[in-house]
Amino acid sequence: MTTSVEIERKPDLGTFQEHWQDESDASYLYGILAKLEPDPKRASVFARLSDIETQHAAIWARLLSDAGRPPGAFRPSARARMLEFLGRRFGTGSLVSLLLREEGREVREYLTMHRDTPHETAGRAEALQLAKESAEHATELAHLAGVGDRGEPWHRVESGGFLRNVVYGFNDGLTANFGLVAGVLGATATQQHEAVVVAGVAGVIADALSMGSSGYLAAKSEQEVHAHEIAMERDEIAYMPELERDELALIYETKGMRPEAARALASEALKDPERMLQEKIQAELGLGGESASPMREAWITGTATAVGALLPVLPFFFLRGMPAIVSSFVVAMAMHFLVGAARSVFTGRGIVRSGMDMFVVGLGVAVVGYFAGDWVAGWLAA
Repeated sequence: MTTSVEIERKPDLGTFQEHWQDESDASYLYGILAKLEPDPKRASVFARLSDIETQHAAIWARLLSDAGRPPGAFRPSARARMLEFLGRRFGTGSLVSLLLREEGREVREYLTMHRDTPHETAGRAEALQLAKESAEHATELAHLAGVGDRGEPWHRVESGGFLRNVVYGFNDGLTANFGLVAGVLGATATQQHEAVVVAGVAGVIADALSMGSSGYLAAKSEQEVHAHEIAMERDEIAYMPELERDELALIYETKGMRPEAARALASEALKDPERMLQEKIQAELGLGGESASPMREAWITGTATAVGALLPVLPFFFLRGMPAIVSSFVVAMAMHFLVGAARSVFTGRGIVRSGMDMFVVGLGVAVVGYFAGDWVAGWLAA
């Protein structure tokens, strides 16, 4: 008779299969990076990481085989293919930052798996081992990406830069204007074509300006905060040099340097106030990189939003009546699925699941927008 304990300790083969696919995809992508990277030293690091990920995949393959469900031949997932395209299109730098997020996600998932899996259950010990090795990979990638001095990379939730702004700006414009078009269709029993075109174009302009200005103001505010912090740090170095030297020495010590060497290096840096400032803003404030350009953020976000907002209204430029409505709905829903799939690059979720989530959101927006427009029109006519 099978006891409840035995049922509880039965390995989750579906999770094993997912981890095998993830590790195999990672090996595949590191191999792509090794081929694309022009720097021989960095390329050798990627090749080594690819080999290690192959070993990780072999661990899950063994566990699956032991349970009577061998994983079969490897095929890159749709998400891995998408990441490969981004790496080939935008260079290895973009793919390194995305893989850094992947390694961080693996650390969290493996630690959770180890914590939640009962003792003596297959996969528990392997999860802890892989969590440690994924943490090492994340740290190594963080150094390659130039962010290795900002603590444990799997704790960071930073944005994805250019690509993230494009995807989320496009998504915002698409969803908002799709709801607007649906609302106008629900409200206008006559002359709906002209009303939809006017409202849709107004929505494109309003959404693009709103998101563009938001991107501008966010980047501008970030610059101002950074400038204020740097100015304060400069004053502290000028008026409290000994205290700043001691703080810098302590930072060096936390990174593994001996106290005597840390104090000597900090004292040397203090002789050059500008060098001292750069050391402090990088080590203490984490502001070593260039801040985002407000105008660049505005153009990227605004343009992506405008393109997304234009799609639901575009069919009404060429068609009328029901063909225009059906075309608008089909285009908008298809793009909701695709933009959801694109979001999976940053969220770490599967392409189909993420795409279906956005498909449902788009459908909900259309339904709510249509009936809201119909209700408002009926209320005004009453």
